[in-house]
Amino acid sequence: MESFAAIRDRAAQRKGGEDVLERLLGTAPDNAALATVPDDRILSMMASRVFSAGFVWSVIEQKWPGFEAAFLGFAPKALLFQPEDFWHDLASDKRIVRNPQKIRSVRENAEFVERISREHGDFGTFLSAWPADDQVGLTAYLAKHGSRLGGNSGQYFLRFIGWDAFIISGDMASALRQAGVEIAENPTSKGDLARIQAQVNAWASETGLCRTHISRVLAMSTGINHTPEQILEYTGD
Repeated sequence: MESFAAIRDRAAQRKGGEDVLERLLGTAPDNAALATVPDDRILSMMASRVFSAGFVWSVIEQKWPGFEAAFLGFAPKALLFQPEDFWHDLASDKRIVRNPQKIRSVRENAEFVERISREHGDFGTFLSAWPADDQVGLTAYLAKHGSRLGGNSGQYFLRFIGWDAFIISGDMASALRQAGVEIAENPTSKGDLARIQAQVNAWASETGLCRTHISRVLAMSTGINHTPEQILEYTGD
């Protein structure tokens, strides 16, 4: 197994040095802080990731104020109180991307967020209490109980909401294989996901790095060598 130190050195060389790499890693997330995130921001981020999937992210970002207005600020209780006509009319609302399946997912995820909030106080508290070493379990839970939150959408939701998440991008998967982790080119099986989780956990324990930073180092150590400016635009850090 290649050492993480060697992987980090390679990433630093590709990006222009350790100082540049450190800047690209960004601020370490704090899972405990999610306990203060209100449910409307949770649902907003879910919707943002669902609508961004398979779409140009910049277009969704530009239209997002319209999404916020159309979906009543993503307040779960307010949305669940709306009649059928409200949801029907959204399919022709020019403020949003008019995808009926994704519009329906907002309603279903409002129900999901509201249900979890009744059980845990609020959804952010639920996220903050989930063990940091079991992202695979959390993303499986989101996929099973939420709407359209499987695959990368669930991972991106966790990353963007501030949970310490790794993103299994093509570059991260390639770096893991180069390091000696036996996974498929497109690692989606339970076995592959378990091996990825175990290796990321091992590196987190070894290095003291958060899992987000481990993920970013891996992704920057191989594949297309994007400029620091491109990476910062993509990550938003």
